[in-house]
Amino acid sequence: MTLPPALLERARTLAERGDRTLLGIAGAPGAGKSTLAALLVGALGPRAALVPMDGFHLAGAALERLGRTGRKGAPDTFDAEGYAALLTRLRTPVPGSTVWAPAFDRALEEPVAGSIAVAPEVSLVVTEGNYLLHDDGPWARIRPLLDEVWYLDPDPGPRISRLIDRHVRHGKERARAERWVHESDEANARLIALGRDRADLVVPLPG
Repeated sequence: MTLPPALLERARTLAERGDRTLLGIAGAPGAGKSTLAALLVGALGPRAALVPMDGFHLAGAALERLGRTGRKGAPDTFDAEGYAALLTRLRTPVPGSTVWAPAFDRALEEPVAGSIAVAPEVSLVVTEGNYLLHDDGPWARIRPLLDEVWYLDPDPGPRISRLIDRHVRHGKERARAERWVHESDEANARLIALGRDRADLVVPLPG
């Protein structure tokens, strides 16, 4: 993916508002959220930080106890309340105080606490994830905590192909990866699409 200049300029404007600003990037699995977010933060330098929603995946052991291993990635397989609490902290930085956020390790398929440092001088926090525009249950708290949300809307064919390839790279056999995408990821994608109209900007990415 090449960073569109118009998106970089829009993010730069957010970073230059003065107070800390939170930008959300939403979209279906495989839409390119993490790639775009990383490109933006890389281009903006130390005044920006990336805090993915995926750090709030429930651990594998918790999903097993809940009987939700087969639906990992559904809204109820994340700690939405914990994510909202972190965003609330990030909205009001304390001088001299770094906020530590969790990350998600795709090799381990597990969240890892205390992985991402958000320094007090960061002016733009970019957060990306599936359910930033979801309005059910605790997820309804997320959208009001974000100053702006972009919804990525790529062509579904290439998106699904990239998603299958990603699962294969991270250890799934291709047949299992295809089943997972069509039975689980795409069920999540249909739910995520319901929030499209709540975005401030819809980004129609090329395939």
